[in-house]
Amino acid sequence: MSNLKDALEGKKFVITGEVGPPKGVDIETCLHDAEHLRGKVVAINVTDLQSAVMRIGSLAVSAKLVERGLEPVYQLTCRDRNRLALQSDLLSAWALGIKNVLCLTGDHPVLGDDREAKPVYDLDSVQLLKAANMLNEGHDLAGHDLDGKPDLFTGAVVTPAADPLEPQIIKMEKKINAGARFFQTQAIYEPDKFEAFVNQASTFKVPIIAGIVVLKSAAMARYMNENVAGIHVPDALVQEMADTPKEDRKKKSVQISARLIRELKPLCQGVHIMPLGWDELVPDIIEQAGLG
Repeated sequence: MSNLKDALEGKKFVITGEVGPPKGVDIETCLHDAEHLRGKVVAINVTDLQSAVMRIGSLAVSAKLVERGLEPVYQLTCRDRNRLALQSDLLSAWALGIKNVLCLTGDHPVLGDDREAKPVYDLDSVQLLKAANMLNEGHDLAGHDLDGKPDLFTGAVVTPAADPLEPQIIKMEKKINAGARFFQTQAIYEPDKFEAFVNQASTFKVPIIAGIVVLKSAAMARYMNENVAGIHVPDALVQEMADTPKEDRKKKSVQISARLIRELKPLCQGVHIMPLGWDELVPDIIEQAGLG
C-alpha cells in the first residue's frame, strides 16, 4: 500500500522530498541524502535523467530506497522510451515494490549534455498516465490482458506560475481524465500567483502538492528566471539572497523555504521540497515551517 496515497486520501497535509541519481554507479551519496529525509517526508521523488543528462536510472534508485524501507515516487519520462518500454518499466516498478509513479513528458535532449541523443516521445505525459491506469485495470495500451495487474498510484505535474495559465488548466484536466490522482507543481516563489491558480483548479478536487526549490544563491535565482519556463523568483527574494554572506546562505535558504511553505500551506494538500543536494537542510525547513 502507498503511504502517499493513504495520506492524501486521508486529507493529511503531506511532505515529499527528492533525490537526484548520480552520473555513474556510485549511489552512496544519493542514498545518504535520502536518509536525511527518513521520518520527515512521506515519500521521496527519484528524478528520471533530470535535465536530459545521462545518469543511473530512477528505477534502480527507487528500488534501492524500497530495500531501505523508504517510499519512492518513481519519476518516469517519455523522452527516452517507446510505449513498450514505458509499460514494461511500469510493471517492473510494481514488481520491485514501487507504488507511486509521477508521469512526465521529459526535457528535450537539446537541453542536456549529449545533444546527439535522439528523443523518442512515442507517448506524452497524458498518454503515459492513460497507459499506467490501463495497466492498473489489467490490460496494456494495445488491449491485451495482463497476467496479474499492478495498483500504481499515478501523479502528474503542473506549472502554477505559467503565463498564460489557461493551457496549464486545460492540460491538468486532461491528465485527471487520463488517471492523475495527485499533482506536484513546478517551483513556487509567488504565493499570490499560486492562489490564483488554486482558485481556477479547485473544481478538479485532486490533491495539489506545492513545489519548493531551495534557493542556493542569487545567481541561481537569476538563472532560473532567465532559463526555466514557469518559474519566477521575485526581485525581493533575489536581493535577499544577494545581501546574504556566503557563509550564511544555507541558513537564509532555510528561512526563505520555511516562509514560503507557511504561506502556501492553507492553499494546498502538501509541499514537495526539492533541496538540490542540500538534503541536510530539509529537517530544519520542516521545523521552521511549523510542520515538524
